[in-house]
Amino acid sequence: MKTFVTFIIPVRHQDNSKNWGLLKANLTQTIASIAAQTNKNWRAVIVANEGADLPDVPDGFEIVRVNFPPNTMHEQQGNDKEAYYDAFRIDKGRRVLKGMLHARETAFYMIVDDDDFVSNGLVEFVSQNITANGWKINEGYIWGDGGNLLFIHHDFANFCGTSLIIRSDLYHLPDSFESATDEYIKTMLGSHVRIGQILAEKGSPLASLPFRGAVYRIGHAGAHSKSPKFINLYFLNKYLILRPHKLLRNLFNLRFVDGAFKKKYFGAI
Repeated sequence: MKTFVTFIIPVRHQDNSKNWGLLKANLTQTIASIAAQTNKNWRAVIVANEGADLPDVPDGFEIVRVNFPPNTMHEQQGNDKEAYYDAFRIDKGRRVLKGMLHARETAFYMIVDDDDFVSNGLVEFVSQNITANGWKINEGYIWGDGGNLLFIHHDFANFCGTSLIIRSDLYHLPDSFESATDEYIKTMLGSHVRIGQILAEKGSPLASLPFRGAVYRIGHAGAHSKSPKFINLYFLNKYLILRPHKLLRNLFNLRFVDGAFKKKYFGAI
């Protein structure tokens, strides 16, 4: 029997990290989240450069080492915006491709950023819907790193990279890494926004996951997206202060981090 879900975790080159100790600590928490799946028919592949110091991993995890150079456009400063995004998509996408080629025998793939969290019920849900095309996580949580508050985001799949579960054959993986084109890597593997539309146009649309499937960690020093602090993003900014109805709507989307939430998403860390 095929593995139901393989989680692919691409890790940036160590030279592109300003604080590797923080990255490693966050990755440790992401690992704990994945490992808490209630259905154990899963595997996870961490793709990282040779020499990168990684945390110890539990059963179910494998590490694939690569020799890709650092992304010279990792920071946007001084770089053309589209060139910056393309460089990011190529760097992330080829790491994802290495991981997927390492684990072809799976029903579904889910790409997980190395600082995010997933629901412990994902694999069980997939096991009950094994013939589906896959799902977008349209509703998920935003979590301010280390805080006690959560925000329900209703357009999560367009906001966070940890938001797609896709049937493996729909990726049409190449026979080898070398035969993959840059365009394939950028659009199918390096961009979480583009692939949903591509699949829909080909007649294989993704459904909406019927529960909040992931947590996007924001506001920490190592975040590549330069995400702002949680409170500033959703409450303490001029745009919202001048629009009380939007501020009130955001208040309705607040939740607290409690024990049940930690067990479901954090692996009870």
